[in-house]
Amino acid sequence: MWYASPGNQGWGSKPASRKPSIMEADLGTLSTTSGSIKRSAGRVIRIINNLDHSVQCRVLLNLRTSQPFEEVLEDLGQVLKINGAKKMYTGTGQEVRSFSQLRNEFADVDTFYLATGTALIAGSPIRRSRSRPSVVAAAPILPTDELPKVPLRGARPRSKSRPRILYAPESEILRPNGEYTMLDIMKEEPTKVTIRGLRRTFYPPVHHAPADNSPPDKKLQLQWVHGYRGIDARRNLWVLPSGELLYYVAAVAVLFDRDEDAQRHYTGHTEDIMCMDVHPSRELVASGQKAGRDRKSQAHVRIWSTESLQTLYVFGMGELDSGVTAVAFSQLVNLSPGLLMMGKLISDSLQNGGSYILAVDSGRESILSVWQWQWGHLLGKVATLQEGLSGAAFHPLDDNLIITHGRGHLAFWHRRKDGFFERTDIVKQPSRSHVTSVQFEPDGDVITADSDGFITIYSVDSDGAYFVRTEFEAHNKGIGCLIMLGEGTLLSGGEKDRKIAAWDSLQNYKKIADTKLPEAAGGVRTIYPQRPGRNDGNIYVGTTRNNILEGSLQRRFTQVVFGHGRQLWGLAAHPDDELYATAGHDKHVALWRKNKLIWTIQTGYECVALAFHPFGTLAAGSTEGHLLVINCENGAVMLTLRVCGSPLNCVAYNQVGDMIAMGSQNGSIYLFRVSRDGFSYKKVNKIRGSQPLTHLDWSMDGNFVQTVTIDFDLLFWDAKSLSPERSPIAMKDVKWLTNNCTVGFLVAGQWSNRYYSTTNTIVATCSRSAAHDMLASGDAEGYLRLFRYPCISPRGEFHESKVYSGMLACVRFLCGDHTLITVGGTDASLMVWDIVEE
Repeated sequence: MWYASPGNQGWGSKPASRKPSIMEADLGTLSTTSGSIKRSAGRVIRIINNLDHSVQCRVLLNLRTSQPFEEVLEDLGQVLKINGAKKMYTGTGQEVRSFSQLRNEFADVDTFYLATGTALIAGSPIRRSRSRPSVVAAAPILPTDELPKVPLRGARPRSKSRPRILYAPESEILRPNGEYTMLDIMKEEPTKVTIRGLRRTFYPPVHHAPADNSPPDKKLQLQWVHGYRGIDARRNLWVLPSGELLYYVAAVAVLFDRDEDAQRHYTGHTEDIMCMDVHPSRELVASGQKAGRDRKSQAHVRIWSTESLQTLYVFGMGELDSGVTAVAFSQLVNLSPGLLMMGKLISDSLQNGGSYILAVDSGRESILSVWQWQWGHLLGKVATLQEGLSGAAFHPLDDNLIITHGRGHLAFWHRRKDGFFERTDIVKQPSRSHVTSVQFEPDGDVITADSDGFITIYSVDSDGAYFVRTEFEAHNKGIGCLIMLGEGTLLSGGEKDRKIAAWDSLQNYKKIADTKLPEAAGGVRTIYPQRPGRNDGNIYVGTTRNNILEGSLQRRFTQVVFGHGRQLWGLAAHPDDELYATAGHDKHVALWRKNKLIWTIQTGYECVALAFHPFGTLAAGSTEGHLLVINCENGAVMLTLRVCGSPLNCVAYNQVGDMIAMGSQNGSIYLFRVSRDGFSYKKVNKIRGSQPLTHLDWSMDGNFVQTVTIDFDLLFWDAKSLSPERSPIAMKDVKWLTNNCTVGFLVAGQWSNRYYSTTNTIVATCSRSAAHDMLASGDAEGYLRLFRYPCISPRGEFHESKVYSGMLACVRFLCGDHTLITVGGTDASLMVWDIVEE
């Protein structure tokens, strides 16, 4: 006999010398008339448990197997949960004794009954209740023509990843309003979903809330964004006239008011923001985004107001290729009569310059383009053909002079009146130095910093040729940024040595002072004065580990914004409080209360999975197979257990907290018994599997676990018998404590939804609200959606937000269902959403 649970998990096959005798028939795919399976070789039959007629199954029977007929009957009995099945009968009571009878004498019979002994078809002791005596007395065996008929389309063996077609025994079926007949049990059709080209079938529970395809009565509103993008971005921190900090995370521009402890957000972008610049008036912002997969997500630049957060201009659609590497406003005042006729906001802004803007495409040719952004006019463009170009800027004294820099590259571009550009290379290949930042002296001399730690000042002679005026080593290794303050002081920040140094440009760049950031903060990515125009020495520093600090060279730096420094995958919500925890590849675990950081600790492991114990401890699963137990009161690591050698991708406690299950990359489930309010752990056993597991849920009674594999197979595990559940469809009426598994009947509507803007959407995470009325879903393209729950139909409508470019790693409802938390995976972003009335 050959029979397997989805994905061939945990229980094997008979010796290979025997032919497969039984294969479950997929009602939508098998056909006895198909040419691929001859009638004499195999046929599809329905088998029914003679003692419980609600347990039945369609199987494809191999009539040419070398396996004895008696062993086949025992195998069929295991499918129907009959121990020691020995007899097979037709509906009229005739016994079937061989494969020959199935091929010839009973060739036209489709339904058979299995029993352990003599058949009692007429008086079979099936379970019955007083509420339906007529059904049992009149027809203890339902005729086959009364059973639901499902057309059979094509004959092919069932995929190993598909669950078997079984119906739960009556003892496992919920009956809130009395008992159900077998026809009631079978009246709702299974749902079929195609995921990555494979069709999966999910079976309905007998009782569930009615499906509602209308959008939810509530919607998502972004309330707070944690973190800062310093890991791969430069020149991305400013202070506005209002005192707000301006920076960006994922596709959101954040305006953070420290005095009011409040944030505002510009969410006009549909993909990650790659670069940003502030207009000389400090009232307008230009931000460029990367290109997405659809037409609505093309690379472009948006200009918006910092006061109203309204989009004023959009340009570059169709002109920019894969993204915008750099964007910059011109600095020189350049008014024309036509521009004076525009609105007051624009005309006031132009009094401070900024009438032109440049953009650098991140495509292979790295095209530099100059625009008159008020009209959307393209004034000129040129292909720089420069790989690794990372920045560009207008010269403050000449709007027709542009400086570009990057890996082995520093060039001056002079734009002529006819729109063509003249190029002068200052640093060019094969130089290995990466020019990371450009600043200007008041007289126009150019200051550059590079990856070797040197600062270089370029001047121009009387013939217009550029030459090196001064060069000196400022840091041991790469320099992250430069900024020239008003009094002639140049600040430089080191990416590797974490130092910030001040240099006096009026005294040939004599060092004034320096300081060093803490190791946990990371290297310097960007610097900006806290109060531009005031020489008080206080600065903000954005770091390479996604933090923002404030301080000065004379005093210690303190943390203003905390963010995880590397990929962020772990997220867990407290079951009884509005607390949540995060963990990532930066080896940090943090505890939060909405927009407040309570504590953060650094562990020795990269953690990717988190779970709260009902009594408050926190469990973290690492990429090296360790389980860390953390005290939520103070963040102390109380216990570290070596579970296995593979990453623990998902971790969860059962409802009472006396058992923890961990799903591993090696496909196995590890079970530990828990005591002393979550501080004591004892290994129970492991249930072997083969496919990597990604999501996990406990049943309400703590007897079962359901998981999702990396191939989106839904598997079930019996935590009591320590084995995979052999009858997945018998689990369809089990109630689950959470619904973090992304596949299943009650969440099938989030797959292949007809209202999605893209096809073949891959759902990466989901979470059910505590009230069982909402489903939050995140996909591999960064879309966050809010559905009604249950979400069964692909016609289910939703509310949608797009603030991530990559995979939305995890989403969870907080206690009370008023708040939703999302983490962005590779971009390490953490966002808090309020759930408000529509």
